[in-house]
Amino acid sequence: MRSIRPIPAVAGLAAVLALTATACGPTEDTAASKPAASSPAAADGGGQGGDKLPGELADKLKQHGVDPEKWKNGEWKNWDKETWLREAQDFVNPVIEGLWDTERMQSAKSPDPTIAATAGTAGATDPTPRPVRAQREKTPYTRNAAPVGKIFFDSPQGSMVCSGTVVKDPRRPGKSNLVWTAGHCVHAGQRGGWYRNIVFVPAYNNLGKSAAQLRNAKQHEIAPYGTYWADWSVTSGEWINRGGTNAAWPYDYAVLHVKPERGSKSLEETVGVALPIDFSAPTVQRAGTMGAWGYPAAPPYNGLIMHKCIDRPGRLTLAPGTPTMYRIGCTMTGGSSGGGWIRTMSNGKPALVSNTSIGPAGSNGWLAGPQLGRGAKAAHEMVSKKFAR
Repeated sequence: MRSIRPIPAVAGLAAVLALTATACGPTEDTAASKPAASSPAAADGGGQGGDKLPGELADKLKQHGVDPEKWKNGEWKNWDKETWLREAQDFVNPVIEGLWDTERMQSAKSPDPTIAATAGTAGATDPTPRPVRAQREKTPYTRNAAPVGKIFFDSPQGSMVCSGTVVKDPRRPGKSNLVWTAGHCVHAGQRGGWYRNIVFVPAYNNLGKSAAQLRNAKQHEIAPYGTYWADWSVTSGEWINRGGTNAAWPYDYAVLHVKPERGSKSLEETVGVALPIDFSAPTVQRAGTMGAWGYPAAPPYNGLIMHKCIDRPGRLTLAPGTPTMYRIGCTMTGGSSGGGWIRTMSNGKPALVSNTSIGPAGSNGWLAGPQLGRGAKAAHEMVSKKFAR
């Protein structure tokens, strides 16, 4: 697969935030969540092309009432709550080369119901922010926002989309294969289990082409850095057990470990950059300005164009005893879920500080994301340690 030469592209993100960013300092951590341990997909990575799934994986699927051939072919007619691979250790996501072609990517929809919540009044909640109109990111994305990408996955309702961000791996400096996103982009929470065929495409639709233009686009214009399959995923225990309720949205985050569909080069080496993560969970007063990036897909957007919103956050609390979430004004819709929220640190460099989780039911004037504290850091460490070499 032809790919554009990697460009270290964080300058665009940093420049936007630096316009209104404030200095940051040490802050208190948020309440810790419980990361849910998981296990890597089949060790041999099977499921390539037309090959049979490895016996161990096929047996596991059958134990859960899932037909291995339907798994490979994307048929979900009998995929109900009884056949979910639900528990943390059940995660499997074999590579199926060529499954996510141009047409299939464009047909994927936003998991719109998962980005709707009723604003709570428990605890600390600031006034609803004024809507901030989402702006299109400059093209090519490889030069302006290379770490941002689009996530595709299959659910019982069909093919779905979210957003994600390439983040650093402390045990593989310069060679990270980690992607940060929302928990509801990889696991259905209390309604079910792990989604299937999860892939990440950094800088998707690099030149910002329309649907008509993409019909004749070259593969390197659609996926300039290639397609990366998740071979392991960790989300919070709160999300697995209570995901979809107000008690779980503050823990709506996930870490993916990915591998290229073709080739062996790491994600960070290919893209040219990965963002550090700020796990200090700064208060809204200390956080300064934040920018949210993603690919909104629910109307009036179509999921093809990367957008961003820049705003100062307020506080949102959804349920008693749960951590406060960040909330900013933003008109992005479903599909932007999982997209990284980025702030400028005291050293002048950008870092991921949250991810898009929810927006208001019935309108699109704001977004909220979890504070990333001890629980989120533990999830990140868990994946990093598992794949340390």
